[in-house]
Amino acid sequence: MAAVRVEEVLAAAEEQEAEKRRSVTVEKELELEFDLGNLLALDRNPPPAAGLRGAGPRREALLRALARDNTQLLVSRLWELPAERAGGAGGPLVARLPEPAFRLPREKPPPRPRPPTRWEQFARLKGIRRRKRTSLVWDEQAKEWRRRWGYRRAGGDPARAWLAEVPEGADPEEDQFARLRREKRERVARNELNRLRNLARAHRAGTAVPAAPLHPTGHQSREELSHVARVARVSTASLGRFQPRLPKESAEPPSRSGGKKQRFEPLLGNLAAERSRQLELLRDMGSKKPVLDITRAVNKQLRQEEAEAAAAKGKKQSQRGKRGRRQQRTGRSSKKSGARRQQQQQRPAGSSTGSGRRKKA
Repeated sequence: MAAVRVEEVLAAAEEQEAEKRRSVTVEKELELEFDLGNLLALDRNPPPAAGLRGAGPRREALLRALARDNTQLLVSRLWELPAERAGGAGGPLVARLPEPAFRLPREKPPPRPRPPTRWEQFARLKGIRRRKRTSLVWDEQAKEWRRRWGYRRAGGDPARAWLAEVPEGADPEEDQFARLRREKRERVARNELNRLRNLARAHRAGTAVPAAPLHPTGHQSREELSHVARVARVSTASLGRFQPRLPKESAEPPSRSGGKKQRFEPLLGNLAAERSRQLELLRDMGSKKPVLDITRAVNKQLRQEEAEAAAAKGKKQSQRGKRGRRQQRTGRSSKKSGARRQQQQQRPAGSSTGSGRRKKA
């Protein structure tokens, strides 16, 4: 093994240190102009014209070295800015950039201001200012901030208060706490009734035919349960496509209308089936014998015979009714003539009725 001289090791270390210093030290004839607010560096030194002529690896290497030197100068200036730790002692080191000095151009024109509405014009004329109402208020009893409305609101529930004021003119023997609880139950029931009315009104507005009432307790039939399940499934935005299925439920997702979804054959896929359908259609068009559907023809003949039989039966019944009415009328007239003839035979000779003509004297 050859012996390593100390002088050679020191010379190699000095060369490496000089190379590191050269990597962070850049010499320029004219200093660059920096705009640290925009992270911008302007180099006014003329580049070597001989190296930029033509297109080749030499030009690419020269441009790469020029960009590297300018970036090194910009980064060195950034390290001179005051820095601090973001998010505590263990956070990253960040520097505060100064205000930008150059005004960079925009890619697009600035947006036009929106014209004020009629209400904004009226509010500006009258001096009305919009104030946002906070949702929290200070509760003097609980000594804390609480919501204006809803659960645990400021002021608390009057029905749960330890003291209830007796209204003027009320029965002094009446339990005011029971009255407050009763009024609260009535308000809750009234709100629930209004909610159900709104749901029924919205359901009637959405469907032309009113739906059958659904019992809230265990009185549903199988059809009603299936209808309720279909309505609950299609109430989502995906029409129940991603809802878990019930036992013995069809895999096909139901539609909003409740009918079967029309399915079409795929445009691309089973070419053999498509070829067979087209050949069958051409064969039917080219054959001289017409295609006869036996079942459809038999059903049509049966319907036609039933219609003819019904028409003949109705005509026969109408004729029978006319004959019966005619016989009834002839029977009544014969009875009247027979009675009149019998009365004339019973009258004595020489007598006449008042309606007959008088004989001249």
